[in-house]
Amino acid sequence: MMRSVYTHDRLREEMVKNQIEARGITDPNVLSAMRAVPRHLFVSEAFADQAYDDHPLPIGEQQTISQPYIVAEMTQALALTAEDRVLELGSGSGYQAAVLAQIAYRVYTVERIHALYSKSRKIFDRLQYHNIVSRYADGTLGWEEESPFDAIIVTAGAPEVPLVLVNQLAVGGRMVLPVGNQTTQELIRIVRTEQGVHQTRLGGCRFVKLVGEHGWKK
Repeated sequence: MMRSVYTHDRLREEMVKNQIEARGITDPNVLSAMRAVPRHLFVSEAFADQAYDDHPLPIGEQQTISQPYIVAEMTQALALTAEDRVLELGSGSGYQAAVLAQIAYRVYTVERIHALYSKSRKIFDRLQYHNIVSRYADGTLGWEEESPFDAIIVTAGAPEVPLVLVNQLAVGGRMVLPVGNQTTQELIRIVRTEQGVHQTRLGGCRFVKLVGEHGWKK
């Protein structure tokens, strides 16, 4: 049975209250964005009734849509403002980009799998996210011609921090990405300053692997 708009709104509010606020996410912009984006539209109908549950879901092509809390945690770690230009590597379902687009001035998102690139582009257009620019390419290369970025988010696990991405951060820019082996990683926050790069460890996580020239090989 198709759930009503009211039901989805209620489930989304419960998701924010019980999964996100309860775990310490306090940024009002992040909480507002998570309340606004219709997560159920970013998954297949077969999984729509689980869209607001506390776990990742498959989106095809051996990829997943991240657990809501992880999306919120990574977004909060970026410390976004309304003037920021953000690069996302790994569009996937498009959900993370949509959350970012609720806060930032413009979101540039790159996806290496054409089926996911095409599907996410269609939902961005359907939901009128006019500040999302998407590209079908190897995300590990970044998007040099649009750099520097105020923030970069990588939504797949990298074997190490790609220097090419650090170089595309503006001074004062923040990057959040999972780094580790192919099964478990640690979430890392990087801030680029005039003096160099500072790293903060945010805790353990598990993502699909980042495939590309500056990531894992296929």
